[in-house]
Amino acid sequence: MIALLLILFAPALFSYLVPRTSHLEANAQKRAKYEFQRNLPVYADSLLKDLTYPMAWGNSPITDFDEWRQAARQKVFDCMLTPPPAPSKPLFTLLAEEQRDGYRALKIEIRLSRYYTVPAYVLIPDGKGPFPAVNALHDHGAHLFIGKEKMIRPLACEDTTVINDADKWAAQLYEGQFVGDYLAKNGYVVFSADAPMWGERGQKEGPRRDRYDMIAGNMMMYGIDLSAYMTYDDIAGTEFLASLPEVNASRIGCMGCSMGAYRAWMLSALSDRIKAGAAICWMTTTADQMSFKYDRTENGGFANCFPGLRRWLDYPHVASMACPKAMLFINGSQDKLFREDGVRDAFATMHDVWHSQGADSMLETELWDMPHSCPLRAQQRVLEFFKKRL
Repeated sequence: MIALLLILFAPALFSYLVPRTSHLEANAQKRAKYEFQRNLPVYADSLLKDLTYPMAWGNSPITDFDEWRQAARQKVFDCMLTPPPAPSKPLFTLLAEEQRDGYRALKIEIRLSRYYTVPAYVLIPDGKGPFPAVNALHDHGAHLFIGKEKMIRPLACEDTTVINDADKWAAQLYEGQFVGDYLAKNGYVVFSADAPMWGERGQKEGPRRDRYDMIAGNMMMYGIDLSAYMTYDDIAGTEFLASLPEVNASRIGCMGCSMGAYRAWMLSALSDRIKAGAAICWMTTTADQMSFKYDRTENGGFANCFPGLRRWLDYPHVASMACPKAMLFINGSQDKLFREDGVRDAFATMHDVWHSQGADSMLETELWDMPHSCPLRAQQRVLEFFKKRL
């Protein structure tokens, strides 16, 4: 009988003898000695001092710019780990189509890799092409439920939850306007695809930002990098865009805000298809972003992390591989994610590179009195830039 009672009540007895630590109590537990603080190792500033960026233009022993760009690109690709295997051919399926005011909107599914197909939107202006084109790259925003729908107004075939969410997001970050539709009305073919983990490439269990880094870590166990897959897909998506008969393949640009801006200058640096790139609210230096001095850290995490790349090149060094292409960078002086001094330092680094190649007029950098956003006036500035450069 005693034995039976012990079996029945042992769990309760154990919990009584060993009190459970609540979630709040666990968060409050601290040790006198520690090695990490504010999401950084305590030796972060020592790490920064050891970053000499030996592959940067001017630091590298390579003095021919074209040779340097080729070597620097290869270093970036090395840090991007194994690429997704290409499909036998980039087949796509038309899922839906509708006529809009001055352009057609298509929803397609395109095979960018042997592993997966990617949902995307394409906008094609009315009239006789071929037209200039833009790869519109969506943002992060810690909001993963929608992706391409942040840049292009969702088609009527989408669930009302998606449509309503996209409207709210456009109002929040883009002052109520869908950038892709704005460009299409002005004569550009526009392509926008979901990045891995966003929209229809998300998690079965539903979008959770706190799972992103865990999934990215698991991807590395396979020898691949989730952020790199986003960039590889941006390159492949641009190649698909160039293949469309409605597109003038010599006049392709890209643009984006926030993570979309990061994607835009990364794509401009790594793809010869891109002739002009516009990046709104994503540029800084590692020294400014990853130091204890300025009370901030990189918030994107694995969304813009290639293993080991900072040992070779800083953010503006990578963006400078786009030289001598036409590039537009706009950042906000009220942007809480990127400190103004860090932005100015990055801009100065890039201007030195464009100047070294006699291409000063091709790089436009602007600091506006605005927060982390892409308002109507910024979208108009991007359109003016593309009209001039594409």
